[in-house]
Amino acid sequence: MNLLAIIPARGGSKGVPRKNIRDMNGKPLLHYTTEVALKTKDLFKRIILSTEDEEIAEVGKQLGVEVPFLRPAEFATDQSKSIDLVKDAVLRLEEIDGITYDAVVLLQPTNPLRIEEDIRKAVELFKKSDTDSVISVARAISNHPAYMKKIDENGYLDHYSIEEVEGTRRQDFKPYAYFRDGAVYITKRDTIVNDNSLWGKRMTPYVIPEERSVGIDSMLDWHLCEIMLKKNQ
Repeated sequence: MNLLAIIPARGGSKGVPRKNIRDMNGKPLLHYTTEVALKTKDLFKRIILSTEDEEIAEVGKQLGVEVPFLRPAEFATDQSKSIDLVKDAVLRLEEIDGITYDAVVLLQPTNPLRIEEDIRKAVELFKKSDTDSVISVARAISNHPAYMKKIDENGYLDHYSIEEVEGTRRQDFKPYAYFRDGAVYITKRDTIVNDNSLWGKRMTPYVIPEERSVGIDSMLDWHLCEIMLKKNQ
């Protein structure tokens, strides 16, 4: 199976400015994803970094990842969708390499806590499943949908979508709820190119442990990852 791994790292992040190359415990954030990706390079035909930013591209090269081209600027804005940069990269590389890829593995730098085992198990699951995609998820416990509320037109608090029965313990909420943590996406090439989707119609979950499910969207997330990485090291 021809698998392509893409590490997306644009330069214009807002929540944590320049986060992809910002120092985290003495190393750029990008290091943690490139390191674990390169440990699994036997799984892939190619591992590339997708960025529009020349400084990030240079850091990626120093970390040992290919940067065969810079991402078009229109796929690196605040409004850009991941599917656009992935589709663009696949079609470009197929033309360069003269092959058709079977699937793409997307590894976001904003999930520095994923480990080699997560990538290998997700790929194994993808290969043996009749699925359009494998998406890493973590179980929602303290943020189960039953806890979500809305403020109605009269200013009172109301259930958002699921009624929370007073006195229910959080571990007793059924069915279990899961959230996409962003650590691993594996998608069929045809689902990307023909259906313009990273999910497809049939999604298979790879359940990642809670302690590896933190994605960085804010400085609070950043500090939590710093603490977890120090603990792991």
